[in-house]
Amino acid sequence: MRQERDSMGVVDVEDAALWGAQTQRSLHYFSIGEEHLPLSLIHALARIKGAAARVNAHLGLLDRAVAENIVSAAREVAAGEWDGHFPLRIWQTGSGTQSNMNVNEVIANRANELMGHPRGSKNPVHPNDHVNLGQSSNDAFPSAMHVAAACAIRDELFPALEGLMAGLRQKAADFAGIVKIGRTHLMDAVPLTLGQEFSGYHDQLRQGWAAVEKCREGLHALALGGTAVGTGLNTHPRFAALVCGILGDELGLPLRMAENLFSALAGHEALCGLSGVLRSLAMSLLKIANDIRWMGSGPRAGLGELQLPENEPGSSIMPGKVNPTQSEALSMVCVQVFGNDAAVAFAASQGNFELNVFKPVIAYNVLQSIRLLADAMRSFEKNCISGLQPQKNQMEHNVARSLMLVTALVPSLGYEQAAMVSQYAHRQGCDLRTAVLDLGLMEAAELDIHLRPDSMLGPSGEG
Repeated sequence: MRQERDSMGVVDVEDAALWGAQTQRSLHYFSIGEEHLPLSLIHALARIKGAAARVNAHLGLLDRAVAENIVSAAREVAAGEWDGHFPLRIWQTGSGTQSNMNVNEVIANRANELMGHPRGSKNPVHPNDHVNLGQSSNDAFPSAMHVAAACAIRDELFPALEGLMAGLRQKAADFAGIVKIGRTHLMDAVPLTLGQEFSGYHDQLRQGWAAVEKCREGLHALALGGTAVGTGLNTHPRFAALVCGILGDELGLPLRMAENLFSALAGHEALCGLSGVLRSLAMSLLKIANDIRWMGSGPRAGLGELQLPENEPGSSIMPGKVNPTQSEALSMVCVQVFGNDAAVAFAASQGNFELNVFKPVIAYNVLQSIRLLADAMRSFEKNCISGLQPQKNQMEHNVARSLMLVTALVPSLGYEQAAMVSQYAHRQGCDLRTAVLDLGLMEAAELDIHLRPDSMLGPSGEG
């Protein structure tokens, strides 16, 4: 053990730990649950610290040797080299102060090591005076929340969404000529093609992509420069803009200083809006997952229109059973995202006066939603969509038996006579062709023209 000191006194810390006294206190007082702060948020904080050190040296506020070693230590942290030294839970101070200090302490101790000094020395690098120079937890932490979310969308969500959209687009093309019965209210409706159905799934996700894209601009505005309450006390007037420029160049993102730093500390509209859009994307994914599950149901006592990939046994008691597990996993992720959004919405509403103090739980839920959706979409495309096989015979059988083909006869017979045909066929247990001929409503040759399912797949009549 070694002794580390903070403003409240001396604390014993394990020699192997890079953190210091404030992190140790948080470990002691907030042993709540198992949910740790997302490492992507830690890495974003480290990037901010590195950029801040460069700017402070440039402004003449920080010794260049100290700044260089802070930058080196921050890069190591951002690269994940010291992930085991960030043990704090989500359930801590609502400003994220303890995790901000966890990052400050690790970077300071590591920088001191790089300069030949022992951990815990706080000399020549101090976690508050040097690593945290020009910042407050109140502006650094929400800035890291935005940076982490923006990177996660670009690096995780969009590639996974693009892959699933490509898979659905390919299936829409592959299934373009396969006619099946449509369903509304879970009841038989007029025909469409399986490809048309899948094109709808693709477009739902396209809309989700566009909605997320609109939210990204708000994430690029950072709270840096606000320090404690938004006034910018104890920071250089050029500090925030310069840090945003360096971070933006490093990450390839158009980062900027928020126009109003008071709202940037007290509110979380950008993240709350993103969470709502992620919920909408989850809504679309849940609909798609359920449709796939319905069409794959059976295979003999259900709809049986799709054959789902057989990835693993589905039952410990029923031999040969295969379940729609990818749909189920995606559905559970969507349900979790719905819950996450509810938590984010309530947490974002709790910006009392100059500071929202629900920041860690907002960050945790938003980043978890992004990660879960990305992982689930990749899995769903790879392990379900890509291996879907149409059961053409079953779809042809369902189309032939459907009474809703009678809709094509409405222009010739009128709604009431067409309804009479459908009711007659249902009562007699016969097909529509037989019903029309029995009722003497149309000649066989004309009827055969109107009752072709492949002629019912788009608008009819002259343009």
